[in-house]
Parts: sequence; structure tokens; C-alpha cells
Amino acid sequence: MCRGPSKRRLFSSGRMGAFLDKPKVEKHTEGGQGNGLRYALASMQGWRVEMEDAHCAMVGLPCGLDRWSFFAVFDGHAGARVSAHCAQNLLDAIIQTDDGNFYGLEIIELVYFAHCLNPLKVEAVGKVDRTGSTAVCALVSPSHVYFANCGDSRALLCRNGQPAFTTRDHKPINPGEKERIQRAGGSVMIQRVNGSLAVSRALGDFEYKQVGPCHWFVVHAHLRGLPSTQHCRDHGNLMINEELCQFVHHQLCISHDLEELCAAVIDICLYRGSKDNMSIVLVLFPGAPSVSDEALQHDRELNQLIEKRITGK
Repeated sequence: MCRGPSKRRLFSSGRMGAFLDKPKVEKHTEGGQGNGLRYALASMQGWRVEMEDAHCAMVGLPCGLDRWSFFAVFDGHAGARVSAHCAQNLLDAIIQTDDGNFYGLEIIELVYFAHCLNPLKVEAVGKVDRTGSTAVCALVSPSHVYFANCGDSRALLCRNGQPAFTTRDHKPINPGEKERIQRAGGSVMIQRVNGSLAVSRALGDFEYKQVGPCHWFVVHAHLRGLPSTQHCRDHGNLMINEELCQFVHHQLCISHDLEELCAAVIDICLYRGSKDNMSIVLVLFPGAPSVSDEALQHDRELNQLIEKRITGK
């Protein structure tokens, strides 16, 4: 095993509580590039009393995995303990696996249980710990992208402004999830596990195991013909997949600023009524849309038309 210098980007804090009188709209944004990728991320506390989201972004992993990259969003609930723990430990646990046994498709789930979940569970013994977290991760190799998700945070691949792939949300009202919960002795009431938990799969939430286990769904896609943009997000489903892809595609054609783009997505969700913490990670693959004179001219004309409609001049 080996460890290398970390280039990771992390942000998390807080515990769950009531809503604020007005939202905290200050945003944490940053970006980077490497391995042929460009990325940016943004997060905002919003109406929540505390920030429970966490995220991780690293381009060029240590231990001989310099051509690999990792991106993830963790949406904590009832506190930030689990989301922060995942952001701090999941990637390290993956990297520290034996060099000869690194298989992206299998290792994400196995490593999480062995190195991340068990310490939390041991700490929770004898305590009332209701903290938990969703997770959505993308592990990018030179030839494939491995997606893993647990809960209702979502990864979305876009090509030419349209969705090409999305992970599946884990909701108690989904027929398969509802049946699994009931077989385990639980119930689904008001679209929640036992009338309380809004997701059917989550990390932590030990009081619900094994009613709502944290088994991940892991899929992979070959980079040949891969869509040009990838989003790991948690913004309350206030932008549908098609709308988000179209918006990002348009903005990439008129601006180089990925951090500003991520912040704009969060603002749209806030203005549409989101009361939750919000986070997004945007990753651009080679061949992603770039700024064009034609798009800039069209955008200027559109702005002029909007101004004319508003002012009547």
C-alpha cells in the first residue's frame, strides 16, 4: 500500500436543523484540470441551518494511478458526520487497496464497507446516531468511467445538450425498493421509510439497517464515444435532466467560467424553491462544447430582445 500527496477538494460542516429566516447564498466554488478533464464545483447552504453536504474532487490519484480521477458528492442528513467521513476517507480507502487488485467496478462498494462504514458503525454502537448520507461518485480511468450511487444524489452524462445516461435514484416509492423494504420488516409511509427516511438506500442511518441498506449501484461506461459532460449533483430535482443538459451546453458555448456555471445552476434551483443544501460537480471530457462567436452573437441578440420586452423600448 502507498499514500500520496492529496489534491482533494473538500467542504463540509454542520448538523441538521430547522430552516433559516433567509437563505445563506454565499457559495463555495473551485475548479481544476488534468488528465484531459476540466472540472468545477459549487455548494451552498441555502435555507438549512447548517451545511451537511460534502464533496471530493481529485485529478491524478497517487500510488501509480496518476491517470485516474475521482469526483463525488455526499448529501448528509440529520448531521454532517457521515457525509464528512465519506469525503475524508472513501477515496483514500480506494487508493490504499493492493495495486494488483484495483478493479474500479467492484472496489468502490467493497472498500466502502471494509474501510469506511465499519469504523462508523463501531463508533455508533450504544449510541443513538441517526446521521446518514447519500452518495454519488465517478471514478474516471483512461478508458472507462465507473459510477456508484446510493440514495437520490444523481450522476448525469450529457451529449450534444441531451442526457445520454443517468444513475437511478433510490426512493422508497419505487416498486422494487418498496418491496425490499417490506420484506425486511419495514414500511413505506408518506413516501418515506418507516415514515421518516426519504431515501431507500443511504450510508449510515444504522437504526434502519437492514430495512434501508447502503448497497451501492455501480455501473461503468467506456470512454470511446462518451458524452462530453458529466454532472454529480444534489439539488432537489428542481431541474430535470433534459433541462440541465441543455442549460449547461448553452452556457459552455458562451462562457469559459465553469465555476460561474455551477453557481448559476444552484441559483436556479434556489429561485425555484429548493430548501435544501445544494452541491454540484461539473466535469468536462475532451470534445465538450466550447465558446463560439455564433453562440455569443445569438446570446447578445436574445439579451437585447429580453431587454426590449421588459423596457418596451
